[in-house]
Amino acid sequence: MTNSGTDMRHHKKPIISPLRYPGGKASLYTRLRAIVRANELTSGTYVEPYAGGAGAALGLLVTGQVRRIVINDLDQAIYAFWKAAIREPREISRMIQKADLTVAEWSRQKDIYLNGPRDDYLSLGFATFFLNRTNRSGVLNGGPIGGMDQTGKYKIDARFNRETLVERLRLISLYSKKITITNTDGLNIIKRYSKRENTLIYADPPYFEKAGSLYLNSFEHAHHSSLANCLNGAGEAKWLLTYDNVPTVAELYPDRRREIFSLNYSAHRVTKANEIMVFSDSLVVA
Repeated sequence: MTNSGTDMRHHKKPIISPLRYPGGKASLYTRLRAIVRANELTSGTYVEPYAGGAGAALGLLVTGQVRRIVINDLDQAIYAFWKAAIREPREISRMIQKADLTVAEWSRQKDIYLNGPRDDYLSLGFATFFLNRTNRSGVLNGGPIGGMDQTGKYKIDARFNRETLVERLRLISLYSKKITITNTDGLNIIKRYSKRENTLIYADPPYFEKAGSLYLNSFEHAHHSSLANCLNGAGEAKWLLTYDNVPTVAELYPDRRREIFSLNYSAHRVTKANEIMVFSDSLVVA
């Protein structure tokens, strides 16, 4: 195991995703780009089984580092947003431009998010996006920026720059034919794509610590074990995995190469945490 202590804060990265994610991995763009090139995958497919904000995936696609990307998320609401972004970019952009950035509208969108029909992907997708951009740190089960009484230092519209967000959606729409959106268990995606050549899988599952406060679909130990069995059994595939740096990772991946790196988190307060990367045997680590 190596302990490089690599600090990812200063690497330039393209910001393409319209979603905010605590500890989002768009900051790993430079490292992932190097890995893609070292493994000669620039004409290949990049897969995120636990995509969330998909910041790294979109960065790699838009800058021409990979030819196609797969964005998968088990959360129906997150999937609905990506489906809307790919299929109805103009409509969801119109909704962004006309959105009423008030606590009353926040309450209405939260009700849609919690109780609205799950098959209305445009309505559910926009409600998910609205809460992500107006909630503290983008946490979907959190409260609005500035509080319900809007007495905080920042207000509910602090992270809702309409022009910037619409431009990001426009850019994504230009690459829509190169983006596959799926809504299934991450293990299904790993099993499907691990058998394909010219493919890089980057697994960023819910973490061990504080996962319940950051993700709606948090993992139990059995899920972590199942993921480890799946990845450890995919020896010929090119994959990497990131986790919070806890002893369990070494227990689950004792024979895989591992490397510690630093990442900034913005949930509740900005903190710097050590995380860990795990690499498949066949991956050239750059």
